[in-house]
Amino acid sequence: MAKLVTIYGGSGFVGRYIAQRMAKAGWRVRVAVRNPNEALFVKPYGVVGQVEPILCNIRDDASVQAALMGADAVVNCVGLLVESGKNKFDAVQAEGPARIARLAAENGVTRMVQISAIGADMEAASDYASSKAEGEAGVLKHMPDAVILRPSIVFGPEDDFFNRFAGMTRVSPMLPVVGGDTMFQPVYVDDVAQAAAMAVMGQAPAGIYELGGPEVDSFRGLMQRMLKVIHRRRLIVNMPVWIARIMAFGFDMLQAITFGVFSNGVLTRDQVKNLTQDNVVADGMKGFADLGIKPVAMGSVLPDYLWRFRPSGQYDAIKESAQNLRNG
Repeated sequence: MAKLVTIYGGSGFVGRYIAQRMAKAGWRVRVAVRNPNEALFVKPYGVVGQVEPILCNIRDDASVQAALMGADAVVNCVGLLVESGKNKFDAVQAEGPARIARLAAENGVTRMVQISAIGADMEAASDYASSKAEGEAGVLKHMPDAVILRPSIVFGPEDDFFNRFAGMTRVSPMLPVVGGDTMFQPVYVDDVAQAAAMAVMGQAPAGIYELGGPEVDSFRGLMQRMLKVIHRRRLIVNMPVWIARIMAFGFDMLQAITFGVFSNGVLTRDQVKNLTQDNVVADGMKGFADLGIKPVAMGSVLPDYLWRFRPSGQYDAIKESAQNLRNG
């Protein structure tokens, strides 16, 4: 019988790409998510019955245990950008990975892959970053041979970075950014998935890998690249950190007083802390080169999914060509 991998958060942005790669490699894939009915799109990744979404809450031992029964390997892709209700950074990003690793070890699972993030640090001012580091420590405590992947900001068709800011250009003459000089090393989502799949199949030595693409650029520089791709001109405004903190405080308080009815997907105080720290691969860390993977450049992918934000969408290039002919 084909081997089985359980992917916690397997319908999310990164998780779905890992699920596709594992299905193509012939593995059975169990996609453990909070809302299986919203994850039915993963079923066609393989043949009938090969990829199955199931209900799982990583805050609960019994739920995690049920999801990994019979698995040969587990991958944890669950993460938060904004806390909401019971889904806090500590519960999801610190305790959750440790729970998965502990139960996996108890059930004889020999391989685990943890998707973390560059910047994970116990001493970080950001709760997001410190909880990621706590999650790594919890995984290594129970599964010392685990592979931990720390990607920089991840881009791809379903990303919430370039898509988000490109969408803003439709309604605003300016793009406000916090930490315009902060450096990033964007990484293509399928490159991260390839690294994870290699780890699941035992093709990557245990350890921590920091994953960044071939290009390093500032937040402002990334916005300039995006504007060039979507053929729009917008004023990029670098918002002072002190103003960003005030705005983020207001949005956080609005979420609190509405008991989560308003979910702060705009800007949180914790995100402001993160945006003041560079997000690039550290010197001396293992990375794509150690896995034999050549990461994809932004320029070869961004036009494939950002074209819809151009003034005339897919017809923008045709209109531009026609205009050039008319002027000629």
